[in-house]
Amino acid sequence: MSQQFYDPLLAASPASQPLANSYWASTQALPKLLPALNGCQQTDVAIIGGGYTGLLTAYYLATEYNIDCHVLEANQVGFGASARNAGFVLKGSGRLGYSAMAKRWDMTTAQGIYTEFTQAVNRVEGLINQHQIQCEPQDKGYLKVAHNPKALSSLKSAADFIQQNMAKDSDFTAEFINAEAFRNQYLNHHQAYGALRLNDGFGINPLKLLLGYKSMVEKLGITINEQSCVLDWIEEGGKHRLITEQGELVANKVIMAGNGYSPKRLHGAIDDKFLPILSNIIVTEPLTADELKAAGLHSHQVTMDTRILKYYFRLLPDNRLLFGGRGAVWGKDAAKPIYGQRLKLAMDKCFPQLSRKAVAYNWTGWIAASMDDMPHVYSKNGVGYSSGYCGAGVSFSAQAAYRLAQSIAGETLPNLPLYQSPLPPMPFTKARRLGQWGYYHYGWLKDKWS
Repeated sequence: MSQQFYDPLLAASPASQPLANSYWASTQALPKLLPALNGCQQTDVAIIGGGYTGLLTAYYLATEYNIDCHVLEANQVGFGASARNAGFVLKGSGRLGYSAMAKRWDMTTAQGIYTEFTQAVNRVEGLINQHQIQCEPQDKGYLKVAHNPKALSSLKSAADFIQQNMAKDSDFTAEFINAEAFRNQYLNHHQAYGALRLNDGFGINPLKLLLGYKSMVEKLGITINEQSCVLDWIEEGGKHRLITEQGELVANKVIMAGNGYSPKRLHGAIDDKFLPILSNIIVTEPLTADELKAAGLHSHQVTMDTRILKYYFRLLPDNRLLFGGRGAVWGKDAAKPIYGQRLKLAMDKCFPQLSRKAVAYNWTGWIAASMDDMPHVYSKNGVGYSSGYCGAGVSFSAQAAYRLAQSIAGETLPNLPLYQSPLPPMPFTKARRLGQWGYYHYGWLKDKWS
């Protein structure tokens, strides 16, 4: 089964999958494949998944608590979402806004969640600086583009709420930019009604960041086994036996860090409790100085619009334009050209001067959404997980890993829904994809006509 047809809701495991033919893979050769798990081995904490969350959880378990751990990666580090995403380091909060959080819970809870997401961005930046990870961090700034006048008003309300209730004692700033100034100074976006610039996001090369994390873990002497997909999980005598094709890892505790790449059946704690969603990204050929000027691309800051079915984009260090959005609903359709073509049409509407510019790369990747639109970091009875990043995993995975390590070590986590409540079950689990299909059509109509 090729990656294009891998679907976490259908496949028994993500084993034997090829790497994505992404732009990131063209910028960085992967290191030599690490050995697979062989024979019977033991560890205190087994970590399933060698992406951001898994590697950083291992890092924090070792450095903060001196706890023995062992990472199992089904394919190769660089296979999953950590090397397929757009490289946006953002203070993301899933699909819930902070005012909605205050209404659902209370202001103190919303402020606590805001603090966690702020620490997540700072944590990634700190790791990059501390370990001198050469992942091409770009200019600071996160541009949120209003796709209609109503969205511009909502952006202002959201920014005012954050400024007044969340960030009044911080260095956070929110700057409103009218349509004309945005087009002249930032991006000549032909569907922009204005924008909000937040000063705390930035772009990176996600594969180089991931390999930086991998190097950190290896330097600590932590074992990472690649090509070691967990095919069976047996709990007996207070121990966890993780069976792979060539070996067995016996652990006291287990952390599941596969997020959207977790198979349909792994453990009851996460089975049927998330929705894998395909994102699709295209990257153009490099733009010349004249093409950049003609298209009005003046900024390398990360950008996202306010649609329900959002588009996100940024100018890369070599002056290619990255443009992403939702992909196919079903995994079997992921590689169909129509989805990349739709992204190209959307890009051309935003930046008409690029209509004749060729697309050099087009790839897909799974993210995980939770039923309540927020991530959950949770552990109970020696089994922990982090899931439901809703596309904000580049940043929040670092904070999630830190909190997971704390939890496994027996420390009490902040009293926030992120950490105190498990993933809620998905209703009508067998109809998840039909519901997603319906939601996409609703979102398309609302984005077009509202």
